[in-house]
Parts: sequence; structure tokens; C-alpha cells
Amino acid sequence: MASAPLSPDRPVTAAGGELRLPRPPGVIRRFWARHPRLVDALVAVVYLIPVLGSLVLAAPIGPVPLWVTVARVLLVAATAAIMVVWRRSKPWVLVAAAWVTTLLVYPLEAVNVFAIAIGLYALAVYRSSRSAWIGFAISAVVGGAAAFVASLLQPSPLFGESAFFPFAMAEAVVTALLGTLIGITVGNRRRYLEALIARVGDLARERDRQAQLATAVERARIAREMHDVVSHSLTVMVTLAEGSAATAGRDPGRAAEGMRLVADAGRDALLEMRRMLGVLTEPGTETVDGRAPQPGTSAMPELLEGFRAAGLPVTLRTAGAAIADPNLQLTVYRIVQEALTNVLRHAPSARHVDVTIEHADGEVRVEVVDDGDASRPADTASRPADTASRPADTATGASDTGGRGLIGMRERVAVYGGTLDAGPRGFSGWRVRVALPSPERPNGT
Repeated sequence: MASAPLSPDRPVTAAGGELRLPRPPGVIRRFWARHPRLVDALVAVVYLIPVLGSLVLAAPIGPVPLWVTVARVLLVAATAAIMVVWRRSKPWVLVAAAWVTTLLVYPLEAVNVFAIAIGLYALAVYRSSRSAWIGFAISAVVGGAAAFVASLLQPSPLFGESAFFPFAMAEAVVTALLGTLIGITVGNRRRYLEALIARVGDLARERDRQAQLATAVERARIAREMHDVVSHSLTVMVTLAEGSAATAGRDPGRAAEGMRLVADAGRDALLEMRRMLGVLTEPGTETVDGRAPQPGTSAMPELLEGFRAAGLPVTLRTAGAAIADPNLQLTVYRIVQEALTNVLRHAPSARHVDVTIEHADGEVRVEVVDDGDASRPADTASRPADTASRPADTATGASDTGGRGLIGMRERVAVYGGTLDAGPRGFSGWRVRVALPSPERPNGT
């Protein structure tokens, strides 16, 4: 929780920068807010001077011994010192000292109970209204006792012995009540401002956390997209280049065609990366290619044709209504792209690669099956068959310690709350099976 002295000209530091509050009106108010100790000292002086003056002036004419007067002066001075040191941090100590001072000084010299009022004000402001009312109840009893003793020791010549006690009692209670009510008013306003400042600080930190989370999500998305684009394109280009180098001696025409396909794959990769990274450029600097839509299921034939050109025998089968959601289309496209890239990288000798996309029963099911070598490096995330259909965000496998291929697929599937199963298919081949909940109705409308 952000906290600061209740001086609105002080900044409250919040995550992500300073949170500055409006300055209060008036130079004097800001000066007192910046010098709390000076305020406490002035309060103590205002209390101390009239009380000590009354005690000193009454000493020569009163029947009280000098040492008693000196003791009372020291007691009043100690109460004033407590006002300076502990009025804000330990107001209960000040109230207790005020009670002692009232009981020992007030009955003999009929001085006011201003110390109690100051203590109750401090309780209400720096503790709570409940503490102030408890202190007021005890203070009323203490003031009444002091007034009763004073009425017995020195009856007032103006009111007489019978009328002095009610007057003194009313003076003690009213003075304490005024200090309590003023303190409660000021304390409630202070606590309200502190709550507002804390709330604004919490909102500022929440804003920064949301911004950091959005940044992390966007970075993960860009990393995932770049992996898919770069991994796919480089795998296809490397495969085509190796094939062209192998056939350059006996079939130069075919080798030249392979190198043209390498160039086409490179250009396509550059265009896609430029479009994907367009979000990082300043507004107004996007190119026409940067505003092109992301690939979807309509681009699936072109994707498969690129893999066929690289020597991968891919067949596509679709069932159900077309997918209308462009985000879901991109997810399906990237999953198929990554699965085929893994086949091309790790099982280039596969004789059959089947891609199935089915949209039915409120679900999009994608399956990529090949008959290549069932063993895969760590980044292909082999999993036992009995762990199939586990939610994608809990899927485990060797990919957790390897590359980002299956990790990126799992992240895409987790966005939709779907499931991912990737692992060997019996003694030969590999299967990637994905189920994604579709926001569209099964009939596609």
C-alpha cells in the first residue's frame, strides 16, 4: 500500500513512476504539514504557558508549600514534553499523563483540563474514533473526580460550595468533549484521504501489472509466430537446397527449379515476418504487405504445396463447415505448419503424411499423421499414449526441456482450452492430434 505523510504536496511513489497529488491551498498549511515537530512544540507551549503562569502566580498567596508547587510545575512540564515527543506516535501515553496531571493539579489550583482535550484529539486523529470515545468516557470520570475534590478544597466565591461542583464538572466534560469531537472530524478526514491515496496507489500498481502482463503475452505471441515462420521456412529452404545440391550434377534443370523454390520460400518468409512485426513499428509506417491478413485455412493448399515441393507427400482431408473465426483459422494453420515442419525435419523419408481438419459438434479437430521413423528428438515432445487428451496446459513431455515447436503448439491450444496429444503411432510413424473448442455452431452459421 502506498503511504506518505498527509501533506498533499508530497509525492506518493507508485510502480511505474510518481503519483503526485494536488497541492493544498495556502503557504501556511503546507509549512505546517512539512514541520510536524514544530506544530507539536507550539501546542505544548500553548498548554504550558497559561498553566505554569497560574501556578507561579498562585504560589505566593496560596496555603500550599513551595515544594508542592515545584512538584506540580515539574508534572505539568513533563506532560508538555510528552506532547512534543509522543503526541502523534503514542497518544495513549499523553492521555494517561493528562489524567494524572488533572487529578494532582486541577483540584488545588482550579486550572483547566486542556491537557486531556489535547490527548483526546490526538487519540481521535492518530488512532481511531473508538479509542477517542473510550478515552472521553474515562476522562469524564477523571474530570468529575477532580472537580469534586476541587469543590471540597476551595469553594468558589462566585458560585458557593454547592454550585461549584456542577460548574467544574461541566467545564471538564465539555472541554474533553470538544477535543474529542474536533479530533474525530479531523481524524476521519485524514483516514479518508489516506484511503483515497492508497486506492490510487493500488490502481497505479494494478495498471502497471496489467501493462507488464500484456507485454509478456505479446512477447510470447511474437516469439511463437517468429518460431513458426522461421522454423518452417528454414526447414523447407534447407531441404530444397540439399535436394538441389544432390541433383545438380545429373539434372541441372531440376536443381535450378529447386533453387527457385528456395528463393520463393525465402521471399514468402520475409513478407510474413514483415507483416507479423508490423505491430512493432510506429503508426503510419506500415507497408502494404504489413497490412495483409494473417494466413488462415484458405492458405492451407499453398502451404501443403510448399511441403510437397520439398519432397513431403502430404494429403489433406477436410470435413464439416468452414471455420469462420480468423483467429481460430490462424491457430489451425500454425499447428499444421509446425507439425509438417517437424515431419520434414525429423522424418523426411516418410512415404505418407495425412492432414485431417474436421469441424463438427462445436469442436475443430486437427490430426497430422506420418509413417516415418517413430523416434523423435527432444523437441518433438513424445508422450505415452495413456496421457492423451490431457489439457494442453498440463501436457508433459520431452519438449519441456527441448525446442519450442511443441511448446508453441501447446500454448496456442491452451488459449482455446483445447487438448494436444503428440507422440509415436505404434511401431512406425508419429501422430499430432489437437482438439479446439469452436465458438461457432457446428453448422457453421
